[in-house]
Amino acid sequence: MAANGAECEQPQKRLSPKDKQNGSSTDSSLRERKQLDREERLSLVLWKRPFTTLQYFCIETLITLKEWTWKLWQRRGVVFLTVVLFSLFSMAYSIEGAHQEYVQYLEKKFLWCAYWVGLGILSSVGLGTGLHTFLLYLGPHIASVTLAAYECGSVNFPEPPYPAQIVCPEEEVLLESISLWTIMSKVRLEACMWGAGTAIGELPPYFMARAARLSGADPDDEDYEEFEEMLEQAQSAQDFATRAKLAVQNMVQKVGFFGILACASIPNPLFDLAGITCGHFLIPFWTFFGATLIGKAIIKMHIQKLFVIITFSKHIVEQMVSLIGFIPGIGASLQKPFREYLEAQRAKLHNPAGDGAAAGESWLSWVFEKVVLVMVCYFILSIINSMAQSYAKRLQQKKYSEEKTK
Repeated sequence: MAANGAECEQPQKRLSPKDKQNGSSTDSSLRERKQLDREERLSLVLWKRPFTTLQYFCIETLITLKEWTWKLWQRRGVVFLTVVLFSLFSMAYSIEGAHQEYVQYLEKKFLWCAYWVGLGILSSVGLGTGLHTFLLYLGPHIASVTLAAYECGSVNFPEPPYPAQIVCPEEEVLLESISLWTIMSKVRLEACMWGAGTAIGELPPYFMARAARLSGADPDDEDYEEFEEMLEQAQSAQDFATRAKLAVQNMVQKVGFFGILACASIPNPLFDLAGITCGHFLIPFWTFFGATLIGKAIIKMHIQKLFVIITFSKHIVEQMVSLIGFIPGIGASLQKPFREYLEAQRAKLHNPAGDGAAAGESWLSWVFEKVVLVMVCYFILSIINSMAQSYAKRLQQKKYSEEKTK
């Protein structure tokens, strides 16, 4: 018994000041080394080290493809079922018959929904930096439908060419029939699909943090490391950014489903932290994803959609163009291209596809196209840089593990 008591008391012995000093110096040196490694990885970008970045990107791409191939092989039953269903659909698609009308309808709706879901995923998935697809695609689409609805007095645009091109219907409709709810109903499908895509894009941080918590391994993610450091320094946090992150973490952890719903229902740049928090504290998947889906695809999406529709309603647009003319010095010169652009868009709505097309496009359209092109190129570059940095981290972790085994 005495021996057992002595053994039980041993772990409770306090460390000597010398041991504490050695432990703190080891931790500080390890922290400094990790910081240096992080700075070295961040310097691995195309405009500084192009050849090394491209080499690491190609290797990381091959490793990722190999990992995904292995995961698909482990789920070969699901893959086989998917292939069978795809083959059946291909047969139904190619065989002539009365069912072709329904097949074409399903194909059209599926591709339309998949397009917006894909844009939503690109907007929120952690691939370097998100592509702002709401500002580049969904927002302009809602705005063009809103302007066309007020100009045409209807939302029954002929299909085709809608949605590729909006043309007013030939029959006349009273302007009073257009309401806010009518326009919201017209763009509800694409808006909700985009919101669902953003919810799907929030899953990687959740799965990464959950897997790290269950396995006890260090995850290959900077955000998770920052999250763990934030939890360690929660009591001494002073700056506003850290306090805001802690507020999100506390709300999600303590309130649960409704806390996640509240964070997902408003434009929130810190929502990645909510996914990491839910994964770290092992919140059930359907609690996290259900709240995120409802918040982003229904509540937040209707708020954003309502804002765009109100902003681009006929009288608001005319007032904004009129206000541009009051800018001292350059007001008149700025107002003219905006008016020309709006007139061109109105004329285009009343012309059938291919008839009376304008010979030259407005410089506003040209500028917007170039902005979209630049942002897409930057998004691609950020993916290349991010994957190259991921491979650099693999090499650093391999070096750490080799040093530990020595």
